Amino acid sequence: MQITQNIIALRRKFKWSHTFAALKSRNYRLWFFGQMISLFGTWMQSTAQGFLVFQLTHSPVYLGYVAFSSGIPIWLFMLYGGVVADRMERRPLLLITQTSMMILAFILAALTFLNLVEPWHIVLLAFGLGLANAFDAPARQAFVLEMVDREDLTNAIAMNSTMFNSATAVGPAVAGITYALFGPAWCFMINGFSFIAVIIALLLMANLNPQPIPEVRNSALVDLKEGLHYVVSHSFIRALIGLVSMTTLFGISFATLFPAWAVRILHGNASTNGFLQSARGLGALISALSIASLGRFKFKGKLLTFGTFAFPLGLLIFALVRWLPLSLLALVGVGWASILVFNLANSLVQTLTSDTLRGRVMSVYSLTFFGLMPIGGLLAGAFAERLGEQITVVVWALVSFGSAAAVWTFLPKLRELE
Repeated sequence: MQITQNIIALRRKFKWSHTFAALKSRNYRLWFFGQMISLFGTWMQSTAQGFLVFQLTHSPVYLGYVAFSSGIPIWLFMLYGGVVADRMERRPLLLITQTSMMILAFILAALTFLNLVEPWHIVLLAFGLGLANAFDAPARQAFVLEMVDREDLTNAIAMNSTMFNSATAVGPAVAGITYALFGPAWCFMINGFSFIAVIIALLLMANLNPQPIPEVRNSALVDLKEGLHYVVSHSFIRALIGLVSMTTLFGISFATLFPAWAVRILHGNASTNGFLQSARGLGALISALSIASLGRFKFKGKLLTFGTFAFPLGLLIFALVRWLPLSLLALVGVGWASILVFNLANSLVQTLTSDTLRGRVMSVYSLTFFGLMPIGGLLAGAFAERLGEQITVVVWALVSFGSAAAVWTFLPKLRELE
């Protein structure tokens, strides 16, 4: 009876009129469409880069090396990036980071066009991308409240996922086709040009709501410690970041294996790899739009908890099938559930965080996502090298389910968060 009442309440909350509330803000509209174009290029490069590495090395563990190299600067600098995001204006900081990423994409494109690209080049450029991302991610997360009102924060975060996953749904498939027809260099070149859209969007913004920049009195190390203490001492924020950490480390890192999965399990090619990425993105897009359509709803904790169980179930189904259509359908479910976890955790963390500490707290949140994903990718590659891709994904699904069960058992109050 209670389940039926919850479903009825959910249906009443679901309104498409709520879906695009954040787009009422001109600045957010600029950000949304600029970022969507840029992310489309990012996914083209990511998909093509993974398949190129596998073609050059024929090794799933090398896929993990590339992912791991992008994580090193994130572990070293992202927490400091949060301090920087709280100490300076975020728009100029984002202009610097986005321009750096554009240059790195053009370098990879040039090396590939000239037939000079080697696996170590890709590892080195992945390191550079991770360095730029270490400063970009905290500023980008904290920048949302400068573009929208606080009551539209959850909607804006859901719309961020909408643009991210719209690009995920389309970019990899286009990358696979482009790779097959014209080669990987064009995927990298398109990504380089795509950054121009978000750079122009940032330059055109006006009348932002910048968060107050505190007078710098403490050292960067003291400010960093203050942010870490805040996260550790706040039980809900600590729990949410811990949940995201486990989902990242033993969950979505399985996508590192897509190039090997496409060839060895599904007997496909670069296009198959792109379709796998796009199916996951399609599910994530549906999930993000659904969250946005719920408006200012008050049961985020319950929906988040549901996502923690739905995710490993979809992952387990994906691991056990070998037919491409069923694999794609399972990945739609995996993408849908993963966004319930990440979007709602992000929204709750930002809602619970003090404005003066937002950049530092979001740097910790971003570190768990961007920093642990390369470790998860390295582990997935190493496990797949020894045990095979399918057994690896089964193990990842079981660990994710155990994490969800632990949250359900030991953190019941998390389900009460609004």
